[in-house]
Amino acid sequence: MRSIRVKGKSPLKGVFSLPGDKSISHRAVMLGAIANGLTEVNGFATGEDCAHTVKALQSLGVDITPANPPPSRGAKLIIEGRGLHGLKKADEIINAGNSGTTIRILLGILAGQPFQTCITGDESLKRRPMRRVTEPLVKMGARISGRNGANFAPLTIEGGVLRPIPHVSPIPSAQVKSAVLLAGLYADGKTQVTEPLLSRDHTERMLRYFGAEISIEEWTIAIKGGQELEGKKFNIPGDISAASFFITAAAIIPDSNIKVSSAGVNPTRTRFIDILQKAGAKIKLSHSKEELFEPVADITVEGSEVNPLKIGADDIPGLQDEVPVLAVAGAVIGGETTIRGARELRVKESDRIKSLATNLSRLGADVEELEDGLSIRGGKPLVGCEVDSFGDHRIAMAMVIAGLMADGETTVLNTDCIDTSFPEFIDTIKMLAPAVEIRGHNT
Repeated sequence: MRSIRVKGKSPLKGVFSLPGDKSISHRAVMLGAIANGLTEVNGFATGEDCAHTVKALQSLGVDITPANPPPSRGAKLIIEGRGLHGLKKADEIINAGNSGTTIRILLGILAGQPFQTCITGDESLKRRPMRRVTEPLVKMGARISGRNGANFAPLTIEGGVLRPIPHVSPIPSAQVKSAVLLAGLYADGKTQVTEPLLSRDHTERMLRYFGAEISIEEWTIAIKGGQELEGKKFNIPGDISAASFFITAAAIIPDSNIKVSSAGVNPTRTRFIDILQKAGAKIKLSHSKEELFEPVADITVEGSEVNPLKIGADDIPGLQDEVPVLAVAGAVIGGETTIRGARELRVKESDRIKSLATNLSRLGADVEELEDGLSIRGGKPLVGCEVDSFGDHRIAMAMVIAGLMADGETTVLNTDCIDTSFPEFIDTIKMLAPAVEIRGHNT
């Protein structure tokens, strides 16, 4: 088990690019697999989560080259699509690893297949709720079994001809929405998904790019079954969630000055930038353009005085991945930062509310854990100590960022999980803050 030690304070300076967006990479493989013809993807994400999606589709008979994407920025994949009905029964149980995106969205595709599949994950994924996806898929006609009424993996799913449904999701969830829409391709008629608030819209954008007709009216998305997808060639923009750690840190560390090149700036993913800008952060987007189906821009950040952050329930769907690093910022910024309406964070890779409250308290922050969020009375100096990732990659990276702003040495335990989404994370810190002593060691 690996840990990371951080010692020393320094502004962040430099220009850098990002790994390919993780959310888009997952979807690129899945849509490419059920499309007709070749899909060529440039800039595929390099983390373990997306590798699990690749392996899952390979086990279902899809040829993907290279079989093992190289662990570097700019990895290229060529996916030989098998069409809607060309997947084959897997010879063994599919392992989604730690990836909730893999298991939840893939269930939507498996719901339309005329064979049985068993899919599972690591111990963390087995604790994460699945009924929000399995319930609508069962209503569409899939047969799904698993622990606690198909709420926890391992799950066994047997698909076939599906019926369309109007699904009203009680929570805004891009994974639920994507699973139901993809299942809708196999249904005879129009499938609808309505959310209480808009979640990430990568699936809708990509479905249109692959040739499907969908209709969008406010927060209701509809798709007609039987539409064939056509393979495409495209570049995946840089992962804005990966960038959030450095954007947030640079915004509050004096004398910082960074530029992020060609980051994806989908408006359903940039709420954290809106919140930081509203609090006075010097963040600017430039060279904005639309690349095929996603907006891309360069982002420059200068360190400045930032006011306390106010994050409410309407904000959470657009920044679930960014709350950990924003909480760290709140501990450093003077005044009271509040995060509310974030109960969904309790069922991520860890209970992120509890993980943040525990770690920030250890670092000396004045933080109160609320049922649906945090109240942080910031401005007290952080003091280096031993903190834990709790097996959650976002918590691990946020605590490393906290270490950049703490006095003394901070040790973040159990950091292997960072490789699930951002293997280049530590190298990027070393490049932007070479004066900081940062090293890993095995425990």
